[in-house]
Amino acid sequence: MNKQLDASRPQQKLSLVAFLFARPGKEAELGRRLLALVERSRAEAGCINYDVHQSDDDPGVFVMYENWTGRAALDLHFTMPYMREIVAELPELLRAPTQMHYLSMRSAPAPAASRA
Repeated sequence: MNKQLDASRPQQKLSLVAFLFARPGKEAELGRRLLALVERSRAEAGCINYDVHQSDDDPGVFVMYENWTGRAALDLHFTMPYMREIVAELPELLRAPTQMHYLSMRSAPAPAASRA
């Protein structure tokens, strides 16, 4: 089911932060559909982490925080059948276009010991 990534090509880690804005009355449905993506996305070869957040101030705002081994892994993610399915369904669930921000880390990662 999951295609292999070309390990011979060096890649730079890529983060994605996506903001989704649910239509009034569609908050629970959007949240449920986003949460259904987590396990399958985390199982993909290039996924480092894949997390769904919901605003404490506006329950209609969801934020996806994802880290991928590189752009190729993220591009492959968007070709998965479950991703194509939700992308097709989003217009009925959203009140505004999804805002997607692709981020490259500029600072050095924190040492593993300080993350505890």
